[in-house]
Amino acid sequence: MIHHHQQAYPESIDEQESIVTNILNGKAPNTLILTEHPPTYTLGTSAQESDVLTREVNGESIAVYSTGRGGEVTYHGPGQLICYALVDIQHEKDLHLHVQRLESLIINTLQDFDIQGVRDSRGIGVWVNGLKIAAVGVRCRKWITFHGVSLNISPNLQHFSGIVPCGMRDAPVTSMHQLGIKATRQEVEERIIHHAKILFDESIN
Repeated sequence: MIHHHQQAYPESIDEQESIVTNILNGKAPNTLILTEHPPTYTLGTSAQESDVLTREVNGESIAVYSTGRGGEVTYHGPGQLICYALVDIQHEKDLHLHVQRLESLIINTLQDFDIQGVRDSRGIGVWVNGLKIAAVGVRCRKWITFHGVSLNISPNLQHFSGIVPCGMRDAPVTSMHQLGIKATRQEVEERIIHHAKILFDESIN
């Protein structure tokens, strides 16, 4: 388990790359990284440049990075908890199942705060009342997964207006705070860690 208060996006990619290599070489266990990024738009492998509508929202500039994860454009920023799951799925070779586990991780965590998160046919991630509260984007190298899921606790939701989130113009976002649940990152992390150990068979470190 690795905690960072906040981490620039390129540094987080470098860290994940190095841990994935170590897992492949048997030098590191499955690892969960909990972090937060400064305001950032990331473009997944199916993203269109045109999905980034602006790089500045209310005078605040937002960094833009291309990334190797699946999916389209997403936003990361303060108030959003990022959970990167670096997990060896060699025994099952099923990335779809891994994505479902990440969604379950968020659904089970939200349940602890009396929020009913669900899956939605519009796309992967977790939704509440038709609004997206968590985005999932993963990548796999030789059956080691990286990237993961981001949960909106209390981000500046206006920052999502600078992009077409996940390529869907009709998918507005929400957060725990917007839903009236004023949980802290520490409170949410405690539940995430609890559920990660159950879902990933205690193999998560």
